[in-house]
Amino acid sequence: MALPARKRAAVEVTQFPANRARTKPVPAPIPNVEADEDRKDYFITRNGVTFAGSHLILDLWDAHDLHDEAKIEKALKDAVTAAGATLLHIHLHKFEPNGGVSGVAVLSESHISVHTWPEKGFAAFDVFMCGAAQPTKTIAVLEAAFRPKRVVVGEHKRGIV
Repeated sequence: MALPARKRAAVEVTQFPANRARTKPVPAPIPNVEADEDRKDYFITRNGVTFAGSHLILDLWDAHDLHDEAKIEKALKDAVTAAGATLLHIHLHKFEPNGGVSGVAVLSESHISVHTWPEKGFAAFDVFMCGAAQPTKTIAVLEAAFRPKRVVVGEHKRGIV
């Protein structure tokens, strides 16, 4: 989805570092690679790495309409569609008096959650998807909906085998 002819937000992408704060080493998981190609665990293999799914952490700064529950719901639905995911349920809650919204779109492939602070122009989205869904396609949809000046994106592979 192309954004309208306007200045795109600055996008920063970070990779989460491995957690080195553990005091005890944790043994590496033992891969459970089955020859059965019909299995339905929806794990992904990319560049030789097998994992459960991609978890994107999106911070939108200087964003607009973060109090608008209907707009947030539409943006979530559009993001799900763009990613090729399957929507099961959306639940949103609007807080008063500041008008922040928190909620989740529950997907067959996992979820998209949102927490907004309209008074700060800040929105925090978590996009976790497995299988054939493409979570990175949600970024352009959320940018178009909320027109942030800056977007910070972190990605974490969940369930690395």
